[in-house]
Amino acid sequence: MAAYLVSFLTFVGIYAILALGLNMQWGFTGQFNIGIAGFFAVGAYASAILTVPDSPWHVGGFGAPFLVGIVGAMVVSGLFGLLIGWITARLRTDYLAIATIGIAETLRLIIANETWLTHGVRGMTNIERPFAGFFEALGLSSAVGMLIVVAACLVAVYFLVERARQAPWGRVLRAIRDNEIAAEAVGKNVGRFRLEAFVVGSAIMGLGGALYAHYFGFLSPEAFLPLYGTFLVWVMLIAGGSGNNKGALLGAALIWSIWSGSEFLMSATLPDAWSGQAGPLRVILIGVLLQVILIARPQGLLPEQAPKTVPFGKAGERS
Repeated sequence: MAAYLVSFLTFVGIYAILALGLNMQWGFTGQFNIGIAGFFAVGAYASAILTVPDSPWHVGGFGAPFLVGIVGAMVVSGLFGLLIGWITARLRTDYLAIATIGIAETLRLIIANETWLTHGVRGMTNIERPFAGFFEALGLSSAVGMLIVVAACLVAVYFLVERARQAPWGRVLRAIRDNEIAAEAVGKNVGRFRLEAFVVGSAIMGLGGALYAHYFGFLSPEAFLPLYGTFLVWVMLIAGGSGNNKGALLGAALIWSIWSGSEFLMSATLPDAWSGQAGPLRVILIGVLLQVILIARPQGLLPEQAPKTVPFGKAGERS
C-alpha cells in the first residue's frame, strides 16, 4: 500500500507540473495547445539522452548529472516551443489545436522510427533515479527520493508561475486572452507575449517529461500517446479551473485519483469476459466526467480569481 501511495503521489506531481504548463498557455493566454504530449516527450528524451550511460543502440551516453538533464530538458522543450510558436504565430483556437496535435503526432512517429536517436519502439533504458545513493543513506528508497524530487520541482514551478500570474507580465497575458485587440490597441506586443507564454509553458512541460523519464527508468513512444500526454492533462485543468494555478493542482489530484482508482475498481467488479474492455471503459468514464463538468461547472472546481483592484478614489489618494 505504501509503495502504491508513493507511486500515486509521484504521478500526481508530474501531471500537476504538466497542468501548470498548460495553464500558462491556455489559462493565462488562451492558446489552444493540443500537442502537450510532444513537449512531454521532448523533455523526457532530452533528459534521458543527456544522462544515460553510453549505449550502442542510440545517441547519448553523456552520463550527465540529473540537474543537467532536467535543465537540458527544459531548454530543449523551450526551444521546441519557440519554433512551434513562431510557426503557428498567426493561428488561433481550432487552427492552433489542429497544428499542435499534428506536430506532436509527427514527433511521436519520429521517435518511434528513428532508432539511432531513441532506440525506437524498443525504448530507452538505464535512466537512473536522481540522488538514489543520498536517499538510501538516509534510509529512504529511491522511489520515495523521487517523490521528494518531484514535490520540490512542483513547489518551485508553482511558486514561479504564481508570481508570474501576479506580475505585470501575467496581467498582460490575461488581457490578451480576454481581448487581444484591446491589448494591442494600448501598445502591447501581442505576438511577443503570446510567444513568451508558449515557450515558458513548453519548458514546464519538458520538466514534467524529464521527471517522468527518471521515475519510470524506461521510455517508449507508447508512453506519449495523446490519451496520456494530452487528453488527461486537459481534463485535469478543465476540472480544476483554468486560469487558477491551485485549480491545476486540484484537477491533477482529482482526475488521477479517478483514472488510477477506476483501474482497481473495474478489475475487481468486471466479469472475466469484460476484462479486456477495462481500458476503453476508463476513457469513457473520464469523457463522461468531462462532459458533466463542462455542463454543470464550466469554470472548474476552483474558478479563476478576479484580480484585486483599488477603488478610483483611493488610487488617487495614493498617487
